[in-house]
This record gives sequence, C-alpha cells and structure tokens, in this order.
Amino acid sequence: MRLVLLAALVGWAGVALLLSELRWFRRRPLVDRLRPYSPGGGATTAAGAGGPGVMSLGSVRDVLGPLASGLGERLARVLGVDEPAAVRLERVHAESDATAFRLRQLGWTGAGAATGAAATLVAGIGAVGGLFVVLGGGVLAFLIVEQQLASRSAAWQRRLFLELPVVAEQLGMLLSAGYSLGAALQRLATRGSGAVGTDLRLVRGRIRQGLSEVEALREWAALARVDALDRLVAVLALNREAGDLGRLISEEARGVRRDVQRELTETIERRSQQVWIPVTVATLLPGVLFLAVPFIDALRVFSEP
Repeated sequence: MRLVLLAALVGWAGVALLLSELRWFRRRPLVDRLRPYSPGGGATTAAGAGGPGVMSLGSVRDVLGPLASGLGERLARVLGVDEPAAVRLERVHAESDATAFRLRQLGWTGAGAATGAAATLVAGIGAVGGLFVVLGGGVLAFLIVEQQLASRSAAWQRRLFLELPVVAEQLGMLLSAGYSLGAALQRLATRGSGAVGTDLRLVRGRIRQGLSEVEALREWAALARVDALDRLVAVLALNREAGDLGRLISEEARGVRRDVQRELTETIERRSQQVWIPVTVATLLPGVLFLAVPFIDALRVFSEP
C-alpha cells in the first residue's frame, strides 16, 4: 500500500509538471495579465509575457540551477579543476551558461550512477563493492563532461596562440600606417574569421559599452589566459605613451612567432624520439633471442652428467 501511494504521488507530480506546460491548463499570473495595460507594457515579448508557473519545468530549473552550480564547482575543485566553468564557457563562446552546463553535467552524473547501480544489480556485487561502482560511475560521467569543456578551452587557447603572430603583425602594420588603436582593432575584428577575430569582436562590443581600448584588451587577456597575449596587451597599453608603437608590436609579433617555432621544434623532436621506441624494441627482441639460444644450450650441456 505504501508503494502504491508513493507511485501515485510521484505520478501526480509528473502529470502536474507536464500539464503546466500547456496553455489550456496553465493560468497566466495576474502580473502578466496586467502588463499590457501598464505604460510601456505593450512592448513585452511573448516569452516574457508567459513566465514559468510555480509547477513548471522552468521553475524546477530555477530551483535546481544554483544547487547544481554550487555542487558542481565544489566537486570540480575537489577533483583538481580550479578554473570556474563560467570563465571557460565564456572563453569558448558557448551558447549555454554555467548553470545550464552544471545541470547537464548533473544529469550525466546521475545517469552514470544509475548505470553503475544497474551493473551492480546485474553482476550481483556486494554492498561495499556496489557502492564503489555507483560512485565511480557518477564521478566518471562528471569527469567526462568536465574534460570535454577543458579540451574545448585548451583548443581555443591553442588557436589564439597560433593566430596571434599574424594578427600582431597586421596590427603593427595598421598602426604604422596611421590607424588609431580603436580603428585598427575594428578593422581586424571586421575582417578576421578566426579565434582572434571572434574575440576582437567581443572586445569591440565592450568598448562600445564604455570601456577604453586598453581596459577591454586587458579584460580579454585575463579571460584568454595566454602568455603571449598578455605580453602583447602590455605593449598595446603604451598606446598613448610610445610614438613607435607599430615597431614595438612588430618586435613582439616576431617574439611570439619564435615561441611558436620553438614549440613546434620541441614537438617534432619529441615525436622523432617516439619513433625510435618501436625501432629499439624491434631491434632488441631478436638480439635477446639470439643470446638466449646459446645460453640455454650451455645450461643444458653443463646440466648433463
């Protein structure tokens, strides 16, 4: 009887949530019904006019969002991730915010834990082992989603690092040709199609919101967390003090290009060393066999009476 009552209660809550999304069963709040008659209320959108009800999925999302965000950040710090998810999502220009990301991550974590529980029941594992399997499934699902975001963030930083020498050289040429810093950034943001161009369009948006060029560039550098970009922004901060800023930026661009070439050389050398591993194994294995045959034969001779 208790199981039937619990199932009926859960079913009633689910039906209420589903029916609250339909206009036939959902009554608009009094504030939304009076808004068209207030001054300026006619300009409200349809999405804003029909806000989520108390028993709607949107209200459930609003309740679980802060809880999932705080719990996800704490668990990420425990697992060794120090950078907030909001910063990484903003860096890669993700469409979802940190709350939506943490809710999706919480859903995958629950699915992983449920999968571990199902595997425990199927395999007949004990209570202690089953607990580790369930926790391991949830943590694994959490880390997979976290690693996907970390990989996107690292890939975006890599693109910025590789595109920065070319963009810095173009910026130096524009400044040497007589462009102001704002006009040069506007030209690069308009014509650029890579990662730097995408970020520069956001920089231009921040400048239109009232920030100065240097403040917007420093905000971009703090968000991107690329060492080469930090050095370039430090040179651009001398816009009103240095008369030969184009030459300084060109020298900085050459320095960034040398860093890219040095990293590429290290990667090539590392891969060339990795090539020798199977060659060394393939060379040592026949040598070991050739040494083992006479050694075994000698042991057989000396062991005979």
